[in-house]
Amino acid sequence: MIKRVTVPSLFPPPTYSHASVVEAGTKLAFLAGSVPLDADGKLVGEGDPVRQAEQVVANLVEQLRAVGSDLAHLLATEVYVVSSEPAVLSAVWEVVEASGLSTGPHSSTLLGVACLGYTGQLVEITATAVVPDGSRA
Repeated sequence: MIKRVTVPSLFPPPTYSHASVVEAGTKLAFLAGSVPLDADGKLVGEGDPVRQAEQVVANLVEQLRAVGSDLAHLLATEVYVVSSEPAVLSAVWEVVEASGLSTGPHSSTLLGVACLGYTGQLVEITATAVVPDGSRA
C-alpha cells in the first residue's frame, strides 16, 4: 500500500525516507497540527519542549485513531519546534523516534520556528496518513 523511497544518489536520511508513494484509490487523512493541549484545552509542559512533544505525539495518536489509522500508516510529518537551537530540535526528535512515529520510515521535516499558535506552545506536528481498507473513517 505504501512504498517508501530512499534515493541512493542523495545523502541517506537517518530515520525517514525521502518520499512515500501511495497507489491511487487509497484513502488518505490530512491531519491538522497536533498541539500540546490536554482534553480541557490547557497547555501541557509549559516551557518544556520535550514534555510538549510527548503530549503532541499522544494527541496525534488520538487523531489517527479517530480516522481509523495509526503511526505505522503515516506518510509524512512536519515537526515544528519553537527554537533556533539544534540541541532543542534534537531533543524533540528523540521523542518522535521513541514514540514509534518515525517508524516506516516515513517522510518528515523538522523545523525550528519563531512561534506557534497557542501562548507558550513550543511543539506542533502535522501529518498525512493512509487510512487502511476496512476502517470506519
